[in-house]
Amino acid sequence: MHGSGAGAGEFARGWPIVLASLLGIGCGLAALPFYTLGVFAPHLARAFGWSVGQIMGALTITTFSLIVAGPIAGSLCDRFGTRPVALSSLVLFGLAYLSLALLGGSIVQYYLTFLVIAFAGVGTLPITFTRTVNHWFDRNRGLALGLAMMGTGLFGILCKPVLTWVIAAQGWRAGFLALGALPLVVALPACLFLFREPDGPAAVAGRMPELPGLTRSEALRTWRFWLIAVVLFPISFALAGTVPNLEGILTDHGFPPATILRLTPLIGLASIVGRLLGGWLLDRFWAPAVAFVILGMPAVSCLLLAQPGLEPGTGALAIFLIGFALGIEYDVVAFLTARYFGMRAYGAIYSLFYVCFGTGAGLAPLIFGTIRDRTHQFAPALLLAAVMLPLCSAAFLLLGRYPVAGKPQSANS
Repeated sequence: MHGSGAGAGEFARGWPIVLASLLGIGCGLAALPFYTLGVFAPHLARAFGWSVGQIMGALTITTFSLIVAGPIAGSLCDRFGTRPVALSSLVLFGLAYLSLALLGGSIVQYYLTFLVIAFAGVGTLPITFTRTVNHWFDRNRGLALGLAMMGTGLFGILCKPVLTWVIAAQGWRAGFLALGALPLVVALPACLFLFREPDGPAAVAGRMPELPGLTRSEALRTWRFWLIAVVLFPISFALAGTVPNLEGILTDHGFPPATILRLTPLIGLASIVGRLLGGWLLDRFWAPAVAFVILGMPAVSCLLLAQPGLEPGTGALAIFLIGFALGIEYDVVAFLTARYFGMRAYGAIYSLFYVCFGTGAGLAPLIFGTIRDRTHQFAPALLLAAVMLPLCSAAFLLLGRYPVAGKPQSANS
C-alpha cells in the first residue's frame, strides 16, 4: 500500500495502527516516568528520607540506559518486526513498573528498578511504533505520526490529576500499581488486536522482508546522517533544559504559585497542537523547512524568559511556543529518517538519532540547574538556548531534496 492509496484510503486502512501506537507510546517508557515521577517525589522523600535530587536521578539513569538499549530495540524491530518487540516490551515494562510498589528504603534498589524499567520498556518507545506508522502511511505520513505521538501529550495532561487522586485515596504504592497496570490493561490489548506490519504474513523464517532504503552501515557513511545526528543534540538540549525548569524560571520572575500552576500545563496542550499541525505541514511542505521554522521558534521563548519583568501573557506565549516545538521534535526525526534513508533499516537508524536526542535531553536539566546555582539566574542558560535553536535548526535546510521514491540511494549521496 506504500505510497499508492489516496489520503482517505490510508486512514481507512491504517487507523488501527495509529490508535494502537497512540496508546502504546502514551502508556510506555516515553511518558510514564517523565510525566509522573515529580508527583511521587514528595511522597518518596517523606517515606524514605531521600532528597528530590536523589529521586529524580532515576530519570538520568533511564535516559542514559537508552543509549545502549535504544539501538538494540531498533535492530530487533528491523530483524523481527515491530509487533513482537512491542508486545513483549509492554508486558515486561508493565511488570517492572508494578515492582516499584514494593520499594523499601534502599536507594540502590530504587535505581536498579529503574534500570530494569528502561531496558524492559525500550520497545515501547517511538522507535518501535513510528516504524510501523511510516510503513502504513505515505501521503499522510506526517499527520499519522503526529496522531500516534500525541499519546505522550494526552498522557501528560490526564495523568497528574488522576494520579494525585489515586495517591491521596490509596497511597503512593497504589499509584505505582495504577501506572504499571496501564501498559498491561490499556496498551497491550490494543496492540494485540490492532497493531501489525503490512507485510506481516509475508515474513519468512522469523525475519522481516527486505524493504527499500539504506542499511545502517550505508547510512553511517552519508553526510546527511551525521548532519542530522549532530544538530539533534543541541536542539534537544535547548528544549529539554527549559521545560523541567519552567517552574523555577517563573518563580524567579516573581510569579505566584497559582499563576505558575495555570501557565505550565500549556506545554501539554501546545505539544498536542504541534503534533497535529506540524504533521499536517510535514505532509504538504518540505520537511527541513518545517523543522527550521518550528524548532527555531522557541528561541523567541528563551529570549522572552531571559528578560526581566516578564508578564503572565508573555510567559504564556513563550511556554506555548516551546510546547509547540516539543510536539513535533520526534515526528520530524521519524519523518526525515523515512524520507532520506528509507525503511530498510529504519529502526536501527532512527534509534541512533533517538540516542542523540536523548543524550541532549538527559544532560540539559542538570546543566541548566548548575548554571542557575552558580549565577543565581536562568538567563545565561536561556540565552545559550536562544542561540542554539535557530542556528542548529537552520542546518536542516542543507539536507536537500528527498531521494526519488523507489530509487536506490547511494551511500555517498
